[in-house]
Amino acid sequence: MVKRIRRAAVLGSGVMGSGIAAHLANVGIPTLLLDIVPRELTKEEEAKGLTLEHKEVRNRLVNQALQKLLKQKPAPLMSKANLSLIEAGNFEDDFHRLAEVDWIIEVVVENLDIKKSVFARVDEVRKPGTIVSSNTSGISIEEMAEGRSEDFKKHFLGTHFFNPPRYLKLLEIIPTKDTDPQVVSYMKTFGEEVLGKGVVMAKDTPNFIANRIGTYGLLVTVREMMKGGYSVGEVDSITGPLIGRPKSATFRTLDVVGLDTFIHVANNVFEKVEGEEKEAFRVPDFMKAMLEKGWLGSKSGQGFFVKQGKEIYELNYETLEYEPRKKLTTPAVEMSKQAKGLANKLKALVYADDRAGTFLWNITAPALLYSAKLLGEIADDIVAIDRAMKWGFGWELGPFEMWDAIGVEQSVRKMQAEGMEIPSWVTDMLANGFTSFYKSEKGQVFYYDRGEYKPIEENPKVIHIKRIKEQKGVIKKNSGASLIDLGDDVALLEFHSPNNAIGTDIVQMINYALEEVDRNYKGLVIGNQGKNFCVGANLAMMLMEAQDENYFELEFAVRQFQQAMMNIKYSPKPVVAAPFAMTLGGGTEVCLATTHIQAAAETYMGLVEVGVGLIPGGGGNKELYIKHLNSLPNGVDFDLQKIANKVFETIAMAKVSGSAAEARELNFLNQRDGITMNSDHLIYEAKQAVISLYDQGYRPPVRKKVPVVGETGYAALLLGAQSMFHSGYISEHDLKIAKKLAYVIAGGKVPYGTEVDEQYLLDLEREAFLSLIGEPKTQARMQHMLVKGKPLRN
Repeated sequence: MVKRIRRAAVLGSGVMGSGIAAHLANVGIPTLLLDIVPRELTKEEEAKGLTLEHKEVRNRLVNQALQKLLKQKPAPLMSKANLSLIEAGNFEDDFHRLAEVDWIIEVVVENLDIKKSVFARVDEVRKPGTIVSSNTSGISIEEMAEGRSEDFKKHFLGTHFFNPPRYLKLLEIIPTKDTDPQVVSYMKTFGEEVLGKGVVMAKDTPNFIANRIGTYGLLVTVREMMKGGYSVGEVDSITGPLIGRPKSATFRTLDVVGLDTFIHVANNVFEKVEGEEKEAFRVPDFMKAMLEKGWLGSKSGQGFFVKQGKEIYELNYETLEYEPRKKLTTPAVEMSKQAKGLANKLKALVYADDRAGTFLWNITAPALLYSAKLLGEIADDIVAIDRAMKWGFGWELGPFEMWDAIGVEQSVRKMQAEGMEIPSWVTDMLANGFTSFYKSEKGQVFYYDRGEYKPIEENPKVIHIKRIKEQKGVIKKNSGASLIDLGDDVALLEFHSPNNAIGTDIVQMINYALEEVDRNYKGLVIGNQGKNFCVGANLAMMLMEAQDENYFELEFAVRQFQQAMMNIKYSPKPVVAAPFAMTLGGGTEVCLATTHIQAAAETYMGLVEVGVGLIPGGGGNKELYIKHLNSLPNGVDFDLQKIANKVFETIAMAKVSGSAAEARELNFLNQRDGITMNSDHLIYEAKQAVISLYDQGYRPPVRKKVPVVGETGYAALLLGAQSMFHSGYISEHDLKIAKKLAYVIAGGKVPYGTEVDEQYLLDLEREAFLSLIGEPKTQARMQHMLVKGKPLRN
């Protein structure tokens, strides 16, 4: 039994194979990527005088795949540097090297005979104990293992990633009857803690869990559209965020996935099931016609939607011509928009007697019943099914959670009245007085299973802030934040203002939290479980004050925010930030002030204030500069100007990291800061960092003076900006902002190398911020951002 996966190999370098290799590289695992040897030369290879024996030709497929990884959007690699961990090879020259790895993942063409022949070769070269898995989206795992050695079978299982592997959370693990339970347990833990996945145990059935239910639901939606005379655009307008699904809704999702891929997955079930279920997976003729025309979606330039100029047109499935995109607006849609919470929105929609309500009921009811019918066949419990749909398809609620949301008793009565067949276990559940699939008691969630409620089992590293609040309440809260006891003498400061934007309420809670922690706790975690960690300061409030010329109040607010950041920095107890997703402007400034940052792998950090005509005002310029200085080895001579240039460029260009790894490259994180692959474990790992710092005898940093580049450095910083202005790349107002920023980073009119204190730099920053917020063009930028959600260049 392998105790640790140190090296891996991926067989097949297509979109999924290369994406899986990229994700392995993202978590630091050196990976061998193999594919077949080309049988003929390209014109470019002939022109170079290469032959079929040259390594460059023999590894062509993998090398091309690796180059695509650098260009793909969204990026499969968390850092371009991770590409160096993937080694190219081929099935003829390098197959023997599979003996060097601990995990072999097969991602070749979806054909059972081809897969079996690959595994026969793998069995000959792998070392005993090496884990082997298939990423098939639906071919029987048991059948693939037929004829293999006993050791192979013990270490063989399905590991079904979802595309793109970096971003989609779901990993379905499918053991066979021969898979060693220890291997299954190890791979589940490895998937969660190293790969950062949400792991679901699935049974060896066609398309496993998520694709089985997701494909069924999609085809039900298509047939209901055709039956009710709805358009593609109308369906997408009501099957996205309105019902807790991704913005890509139904047909935009199909365009992203690729119609060819979808039809392959649908046919996979169609060929293996009988009767009514077989008909449910029959692909409509118009979709087959699209496939023949090559209208596959995003990868072919057109599908259910096509972009013509700046407009997006939808496909008329009857004429196969494109028309202006339509939206469905009905009283139920408007009512649901006013309702609070997804459960109330869904109730307002599915029970409504209008075109939207009828459509949504007619696609929801069959999907819920199908999920219930498959319980026991595709998964052992409802939790696995719900998680698979949430993690694989981005649903906010899984099928059984959705059923609870619309009311199980009410919906079953309606289903029965319409002649639908309800699985007996659901009617038995209701008959025995169980009226919901889930229930919550004192922060513990239970699920219904065979006549009783059972507690949901979770990795101990999963912390739910909401459940902790239900169990323990809060220490103190206001409109912007709450202070919570995380246990083990660690407190948590949770932001919960709209968009987690920082206003005076959050600043007040920061100061209270630090005082309370100093008295009674080992340290503080600053984190939350909202959509984003923090999108910055409360822009609307600042604009209103500026337009009213309340500069005294603005100056006071900025000063207070700066002081709160200094209080964090010099807190006697360790403060750990747990950023994730959008961590912008003031959100980044909060992180930079803390003792330690424990960032989720998908953290997008940046000081983006120039986008609204400002510069950072909460100490961000100073802290990013100091972070650069502190990253340098002791006793090494360095060029202060180069550091100032880099900080200036990062802030002036509003650079935002595409991951925590890139945040480290931009110096928002240093080498001591941590990165958490599984976002569900983020609060736990931040808490452990607090405990570790405390146990090591944490002391706050000693206040030191900061060397700056001064007047000569200021002139050097401005050279690039002035050149861009004269070339027409930036506006006059951009240049004004750049001058203010350069002055702050340079440390004002002092000689090069002068050491200044932090308060001096904060004063420069605050003065520059306040002077810019008074500018009409800055206020126009702020207004534009609030209304349009994107920067204005004026």
